[in-house]
Amino acid sequence: EVQLVESGGGLVQAGGSLRLSCVVSVFTFEDYAVGWFRQAPGKEREGVSCVSSSDDTPYYADSVQGRFTISRDNAKNTVYLQMNSLQPEDTAVYYCAADPKLHNLVVVTTDKDVNVEVWGQGTLVTVSS
Repeated sequence: EVQLVESGGGLVQAGGSLRLSCVVSVFTFEDYAVGWFRQAPGKEREGVSCVSSSDDTPYYADSVQGRFTISRDNAKNTVYLQMNSLQPEDTAVYYCAADPKLHNLVVVTTDKDVNVEVWGQGTLVTVSS
């Protein structure tokens, strides 16, 4: 069974930085695409960033492009999200997700027929103004 455990959330002032980590408990981590999603209060879950199993060019939401960086360390079964220049609108619960298919991570929030194999439990990021 694949499990994801996120960490690194917290309270930060606007303009600050945080780095989220997600440890993926699976023997074949290198075969999984991984991504980060977030859900703000009263809003639907949205995709933030994802990267393929082969660590190709990552995807970013327009709202975080240039401020957030996703990376993965296959030796540690870990995916990271470096978040810089944080703004109050970035406040949300951030979820890590993994699936063998990058396509599923890209479209899961817009295609009701698509599911992702596994989600983490989420970590709260709060950005104060």
